[in-house]
Amino acid sequence: MRQAMKFKYIYTLLTLIIALYFVPAHAQTKHKAKKPAAKTVVKPKAKPVVKKAAKPTSSQQKGAAGLGDAATKVNVDTTKKGSKGNDALEGNLSQEIVVTTAYKPVLADAVKIRRNPDLEDKTPFKAPLTYIPIDKRLELNTSIKPLDAMKRPAEQDSVPTNNYVKAGLGSLKTTYGEAYFANGRDEALQVGGWLKHFAQNGNMYKQNTAKEEVGVFGKSVGEENSVSGRITYNYNSNYFYGFDKYNAPAILQVDKQHFSTIGAEGELAKNYKDVENDFTYALKLKGYAFSNAFQARENNLVLSGFLNQTIKQFYAGLAASLDLSTQKDSLYDHNNSLIRLNPYIKFQGDNYKIDAGVNIVDQFGYKSAFYIFPAARAELQVIPKYVRIFVEAKGDVNKSSMRDFAMINPFLGQNIDLRNSIDQLDIAAGVKGTIAPGLGFKATIFRNEVKNMPLFVSDFDFSKGYNRFKVIYDEGKSRVSGFTGELDYKISEDVDIFGRVEFKDYQMATVTEPWNLPKFLFKGGTVFNINDKITVSGTLLVRGSAMDPHQIQTSATTTGPSSIASFADLSGAVDYKATSRFSVFVHVNNILNSTSQTWVYYPDYGFNIFGGVGYSF
Repeated sequence: MRQAMKFKYIYTLLTLIIALYFVPAHAQTKHKAKKPAAKTVVKPKAKPVVKKAAKPTSSQQKGAAGLGDAATKVNVDTTKKGSKGNDALEGNLSQEIVVTTAYKPVLADAVKIRRNPDLEDKTPFKAPLTYIPIDKRLELNTSIKPLDAMKRPAEQDSVPTNNYVKAGLGSLKTTYGEAYFANGRDEALQVGGWLKHFAQNGNMYKQNTAKEEVGVFGKSVGEENSVSGRITYNYNSNYFYGFDKYNAPAILQVDKQHFSTIGAEGELAKNYKDVENDFTYALKLKGYAFSNAFQARENNLVLSGFLNQTIKQFYAGLAASLDLSTQKDSLYDHNNSLIRLNPYIKFQGDNYKIDAGVNIVDQFGYKSAFYIFPAARAELQVIPKYVRIFVEAKGDVNKSSMRDFAMINPFLGQNIDLRNSIDQLDIAAGVKGTIAPGLGFKATIFRNEVKNMPLFVSDFDFSKGYNRFKVIYDEGKSRVSGFTGELDYKISEDVDIFGRVEFKDYQMATVTEPWNLPKFLFKGGTVFNINDKITVSGTLLVRGSAMDPHQIQTSATTTGPSSIASFADLSGAVDYKATSRFSVFVHVNNILNSTSQTWVYYPDYGFNIFGGVGYSF
């Protein structure tokens, strides 16, 4: 029974296939109703005969339609041949069918997937998670807590170089050397020393100078007070090489001069504390012994100090000094001493500062005199944090000193006249402050009244080959009026420009000219740090003309006084830091090579250059 049902479904499926695909070919077949069914011979390799399909007629279309309907409506059991109920259908199924066309399946065009495969491995990494509970108590206190102290980071110069040496050579037989020594970083104790040497030989005969210096220092810082001190020794030497090159003398006293100074000082001071109503004090003792190549000697001892009590914004105090000196040369030996007392009171606020006091001076020794001078100063801030104006009035006794005169003019002769000059009243007013970030300035106008103003003048006698200077005084009241201006412009950490200009007008009491005092003076310079290794610096000095009473003698006439022309002196230096310890330097002096004269017949050095190396350890 199952086999019969299986053949039944197979014949039904074949009938549907023939109706759908091969009925149109029926128009070209001959219908043989009574001819018995013939076997369909299938030749596997025979090619079907291809004929052009004829358009079916209407009767053929109807037959095909009827055949399809019959095949769908009649259930035929193909296993029972010859049965009565299936004769007509059986005759149809036994007809011979000739296939005249080949089936050509038509496929659509392939569609290419225009996409490259992604070969990158994008599988995300998932780190294993671990959970550790925080063993910390929850605090509900919301008040501000003090910060814990942070460890101080190491400084760049945590290993400082305490010692430094420099040495160099150059033109004009220049020799140069410096050395500094110290014990290193110690906030409580500092000790060290230094050495300096500089010597040159000029183009003129015996135009030789040398400067030597040596010193030691120390400082101890305690809880309440600090103690400091130093000992120094200076030795300067030169020759009297000046003469009139257009009228050279037959003989010349080219003697060697030298100046020796040994000095010492010590100071005791209370450490500064930022406390209210603080009491401060300091005590200082210093002195020196000076001598030259001849018979001049000078000893000086100064004891000075101050007491100061702060009461809120008031300062009250007293400054005092005892200045003892003995001065000796071949023609004199006398004492020249001073006592000074300076009581004062100061008021200071946010926008003002007032100093009010007097300067009491008692002179004793070869001459006795007593003076009281004003000592007052006031400052007012007109533009907060930027501009302040100030006025001051003061006076003092200026002690004449062999050492000070020799440092200004080393070509002085013996037995120079020594008198103290008196600044009877010095009045000044000005403005200072900051115009822009890094640009500081100060401008001052002043007028001074000076009694016994000292002046350096020539004391030449070329008939004897004598070519030295002496000191004279303008007896009476001399007035000096003028203007000074200072400027310091620090553009950045690598560029700094600074300068100072001074104009003076002299009204002398007894002499005709302010001998050897220029009326104009400018000093300026700059420092460029190109990088961490190279530093370039330069200085410019411009000095105005001056007069000296020396009479110029020619073969026919005598003219005078002598005029000292103005000049400019330009110098520069380059320092190269090759390593953290080793450096190289070059200095160039008098780049303009001007034959300038600071003193009559004593020209300065011309163009010269020297260089060397430095080492720190």
